[in-house]
Amino acid sequence: MLHLLGVNLPDRKLVSTALQYFYGIGEPTAMKMCATMAIPPTTKVAELNELQVNELTNTLASMTIESDLKREVRDHVMHHRNINNYTGRRHAMSLPVRGQRTRNNAKNAKKMNGRWVQRRGFSMWAQAQQSPLEGFFNKFM
Repeated sequence: MLHLLGVNLPDRKLVSTALQYFYGIGEPTAMKMCATMAIPPTTKVAELNELQVNELTNTLASMTIESDLKREVRDHVMHHRNINNYTGRRHAMSLPVRGQRTRNNAKNAKKMNGRWVQRRGFSMWAQAQQSPLEGFFNKFM
């Protein structure tokens, strides 16, 4: 197994398939990377030489992938929640963000939207719905 930037790549997989093990790299990006590095599409990870592995490592190090990308997405979600726009309120309520209907099918959105930012009692929508008198009583009593 080849270990690059904290991700184990299996030896028997094609290089373009193994690159998709990185969070943030899909099929089109993996194919473009293989084309720019002149790696044939039928090459497996075990067949890479050291020069190709070093070039691959340098290319991946310059990209925003894995934890950096996850942090960036989480920061974008928190930004929308903090400025209290429509998208942020939908994230805070764990509802679909991109205009999908909620009458029947919102199960996946309720699972996914709560995943990026843990709900530790923080909800901009709940604060907006609360009257000033209730906020006073919750704060001081």
